Amino acid sequence: MNTRVVDFRSDTVTKPSKEMLEAMFQAAVGDDVYGEDPTVNELQEYAAQLFGMEAALFCASGTQTNQIAINVHVKPGGEVICHEESHVYKYEGGGIAKNSGASVRLLQGNRGRLTATEIEKWIMPDDIHFPVTQLISLEDTANRGGGAVYNFEDIEAIARLAKSKNIPLHLDGARVFNALAVNGIDFKRYAAQFDSISICLSKGLGAPVGSLLLGKKDFIHQARRVRKVMGGGMRQAGFLAAAGLFALKNNVNRLTEDHAKAKQLEDAFLKCDWVESTLSVETNILVVILKEEAKRDLYIQKLGECGVKVSAFGPGMIRLVTHLDVSQNDVDYMIEQLDKI
Repeated sequence: MNTRVVDFRSDTVTKPSKEMLEAMFQAAVGDDVYGEDPTVNELQEYAAQLFGMEAALFCASGTQTNQIAINVHVKPGGEVICHEESHVYKYEGGGIAKNSGASVRLLQGNRGRLTATEIEKWIMPDDIHFPVTQLISLEDTANRGGGAVYNFEDIEAIARLAKSKNIPLHLDGARVFNALAVNGIDFKRYAAQFDSISICLSKGLGAPVGSLLLGKKDFIHQARRVRKVMGGGMRQAGFLAAAGLFALKNNVNRLTEDHAKAKQLEDAFLKCDWVESTLSVETNILVVILKEEAKRDLYIQKLGECGVKVSAFGPGMIRLVTHLDVSQNDVDYMIEQLDKI
């Protein structure tokens, strides 16, 4: 019986390293609802300065930071423009409608990415029959696009359009550090394009819990109120914030290692005669498209019997995600199992 387990389902499965745990144990804490947790405050200040934003807010999850941002930007009856495969629409439990009473304008685009030209066509005119376009939301990297990275010039063009129309621009940057590792754009220059940014600490950066919402001071002031209403006010949250602070200071530069491992896996899968193609690897996500759609669950089962965990990602598709808990030895082991299948 195989006892080895390698988990490629997501970069959310990482566990704190010994050094991160030590930082958590040593954290100074206070009551964050009163704004008195020194480690939370340090994390928020560090992240805001890193991206050249005025302020930041520590939250429980990326879904929470996204939904808070949308709630602050959009009034009930307004409309959010986003990609049809975007996380804010597809994987947040209908939160745009439930939390903010807003509708969505779903656009198609290349691997989860939009362009200014596509967006401009769907900004609603001033007509009482239509909802008012109140927010544009982008996702970088695009999860459903297989970790695809935006061309920064496209982001700049969308930002110019949004500004010209007086529409705020939000970034779901759950894996933004993966994107920045690829495009090499200065963090502050990148962030300057957006009115709000959601950053996840518990994916590739390896923290156990938490996301950050970045924006201007008045925006974050409003966001803090919405977080409280959504039950997100935390008390001695410094133990968790310490993990996020350690992640930002130590685990950003190593993300390129995950990208290289994902590319290795892609090369190996493309040699399999049961694989049709892949969504070309750009970061740490590999989406494998099978020749026989109906056998997806069988392949997942067979890999599971070898101790390899992967995710179903739609009809005839399997997803693998590399992360800091996946070693080179694990990648080599995974490739060996492909021969058995």
